[in-house]
Amino acid sequence: MSDLIRQFRDFFVSLKLTVVLIAFSILLIFAATLDQVNLGIWAVQQKYFHSLFVMWRFGDIPVPIFPGGYLIGGFLLINLIAAQVYRFKLTVKKSGIWLTHIGLILLLIGELLTGLWQEEFALRLDEGETKNFSESYRSNELAITETTDPKFDDVVAIPEKFVARGEPIQQAKLPFRVVPKIYYPNAALAARDANTPGATATPATTGIGLQATATPLPLTYKQNERNAPAAYIELAGPEGPIGTWLVSADPRFPPQSFEYAGRTWKIAFRFERSYKPYSLTLLKFSHDRYAGTEIPKNFSSRIRLNSPDGRDDREVLIYMNNPLRYAGLTFYQAGFENDDKTTILQVVRNPSWQLPYIACALMTLGLIVQFGIHLVAFIARRRPAPTAVA
Repeated sequence: MSDLIRQFRDFFVSLKLTVVLIAFSILLIFAATLDQVNLGIWAVQQKYFHSLFVMWRFGDIPVPIFPGGYLIGGFLLINLIAAQVYRFKLTVKKSGIWLTHIGLILLLIGELLTGLWQEEFALRLDEGETKNFSESYRSNELAITETTDPKFDDVVAIPEKFVARGEPIQQAKLPFRVVPKIYYPNAALAARDANTPGATATPATTGIGLQATATPLPLTYKQNERNAPAAYIELAGPEGPIGTWLVSADPRFPPQSFEYAGRTWKIAFRFERSYKPYSLTLLKFSHDRYAGTEIPKNFSSRIRLNSPDGRDDREVLIYMNNPLRYAGLTFYQAGFENDDKTTILQVVRNPSWQLPYIACALMTLGLIVQFGIHLVAFIARRRPAPTAVA
């Protein structure tokens, strides 16, 4: 083995590396906990744990100042595997340690896959309402919908990041180009009276933008708030501009209709949607309280699950700690609003959700096995030696 390879092996097997990485992890968690007051849970996860480096901005230049969760976790994983291979021989006496370390390795891999794969959406349903889509908590999209056919809506959804770039967008299904003129990551809408002296000019040439204006706001990271981006969007056909619309992800801002090339269209900025080949109907929402108080005791949603092929048509009761798992998604009871007439379900896709349970079971089994081996050996040493018979 060459000296260079041996040095690499010794570096990754080193117990000193383990101690340093654990110390970095403690500092990272401490800093993230303090910063959670300013950024909120999701932003803290992205900045500190779902990144290779923690970045700070000096002016417009992002500078790495500390290793992030992916970097620390990756080195810990390599360190653990290397130590397992080179330090511990696979024997009966070490079987408990092997099981414990394998469980810890699975736990680290599970956290990595969760950070990469997990998706979270929200599903709001009024009693009697049916939906076949859920909406993102944080991501938005520009939706341009052809509504010419009363039985079918043809939707073209453009992710928010493309709108933010400000570059013209040409989509094969659209007979016009989409040209973002102005984009605000978060904005407040206010009424605009063009007849008022000194009224601010608007880039909008049609639609609600003639009566409303968007004012940029600082980004919010609070857990109970969300950003409402807004944009001025110009649509341009081969013959020239069709018009410029003000669109906003604020739920109170409705889709705007227009006609072009003999067809009817709608344009809207909305929460990103995830459509499914089945539908959910809220039959009844129940909110139980302790007698004589307003303290919640339980809240649950009775849902009808229906698939177009008829394979699934059943009622499901979703309540706290009893989610619905279906087609790779988990539907949790998350909240309610509108005087107990609207339920809010959290929809989570996490293909690796079973790994933490398997990892914890392996670590528990490994600790029990290792403790049992040492206990048997201890009892054997304490047992008095048999006396010789004369």
